[in-house]
Amino acid sequence: MISWILSIFAVVIISLISLVGITVLWLGEKRLRKILLYLVSFSAGALFGDAFIHLMPEVIENSGFGLSVSLSILFGILFSFVLEKFLRWRHCHIPTSKDHPHSFAYMNLFGDSVHNLIDGLIVGGSFMVSISVGIATTLAVIFHEIPQELGDFGVLIHGGFSKRRALWFNLLTAFTAIIGTIIALTFGAIIQDFNSFLISFAAGNFIYIAGSDLIPELRKDEADLKRSSLQIVSVCLGILVMLLILLFE
Repeated sequence: MISWILSIFAVVIISLISLVGITVLWLGEKRLRKILLYLVSFSAGALFGDAFIHLMPEVIENSGFGLSVSLSILFGILFSFVLEKFLRWRHCHIPTSKDHPHSFAYMNLFGDSVHNLIDGLIVGGSFMVSISVGIATTLAVIFHEIPQELGDFGVLIHGGFSKRRALWFNLLTAFTAIIGTIIALTFGAIIQDFNSFLISFAAGNFIYIAGSDLIPELRKDEADLKRSSLQIVSVCLGILVMLLILLFE
């Protein structure tokens, strides 16, 4: 029962992160772009850290590092790749502009709904494994959601949405995470090894997002030595947060 309560509470908090998009209106494009690069860096570190410090060690401890675990991790990576290829789902964390255009707003909403559903599955499965893994995964998702939701809000505004309508639709798609959590908690209780699959899948998903979507965005930035150093420090801080959660269990 405690896993249900904590999981639902966690995904509600994650869903409310969608409202952070309103800050796009308060910050200038140049300032927001600079801030987001460090948020993206921190997010990449948190996702890598959660995958390699929490999720993979947990599933290996419980199930061993057999073929099923390897295939589940690979499935998580390939699943994200397929979504990007065939659903045109892009994890872009930089607001739209003439130099940084985005695809259609409604396709972005659909892709975001799928992404949030997966987040819900991952969070629900994590809390069924343990509270500490659930908390670490929730934080990793939150750190990733903040820059993503800022970017998504910019996409919707660019696509012709009013500010209020963009916030409302962003919030609606965010709540698909609750559906994912309910699915994870329901099937995790009745299907053997379902949680092990979800945790391995989550690790693959996080590795793909951090390595394929976030790191390349940082590489595109023509940063000077100071900014590049700060980005590296931000990545390390994201990893450090995941490590501290493990140490304080």
